[in-house]
Amino acid sequence: MKLTTLLIAIEVGGTLAFAVSGLIEAMRKRMDVVGVFSVAFVSAFGGGTVRDLLLDRRPLFWVEHEAYLWMVLAMVITAPWWFKAALRDVGARLLDVADALGLGLFAISGTGIAMAAGMSPGVSVLMGATTAIVGGVARDVLCNEVPRVYQDHRPYALCAVAGSLAFLGLGALGVGSEFQSLAGIAVATGSRLLAVTFDWQLPSWRPPQK
Repeated sequence: MKLTTLLIAIEVGGTLAFAVSGLIEAMRKRMDVVGVFSVAFVSAFGGGTVRDLLLDRRPLFWVEHEAYLWMVLAMVITAPWWFKAALRDVGARLLDVADALGLGLFAISGTGIAMAAGMSPGVSVLMGATTAIVGGVARDVLCNEVPRVYQDHRPYALCAVAGSLAFLGLGALGVGSEFQSLAGIAVATGSRLLAVTFDWQLPSWRPPQK
């Protein structure tokens, strides 16, 4: 399956954004270089790997584009110099921004790749959400945290779904692919940042009392 240059660019952006989120979280946990690379790697490639396995897509995206591995490795090696000030000043906020940006980029990347593979709109939205969520879940698990998608009650998966639906809706209207992709990313990333900023909460599940 040949991907467009736009989809590849979005995938690269999502990979970098989630690698940054993994770097920040691992460095905040004071992991060694192996731990930092492991968390960054899983954050960057976890969602796309699960997507490719579900779509029976070979080789896996990071195997096909080996440069992604070298990008993440270069970020890990240089992180102690260029991340120190950022972590000290705006660590938590930077993590939220990187996470939200990766969410939007990977939601649209996953949806677009699934559509290019001939999947239905429903399956494509699911692949977009999977691509956007799994890396962050794996990052939090490796850092011994309850995944934020499950415990902070602020919309996360729903933001990815909203972005994917906007992407597909604009595509159905015949909007150009560039605007269609940017709009989908903006919806997913923007809605997540708004949810974090204004502390929008989803209702928690409470089982009936006996």
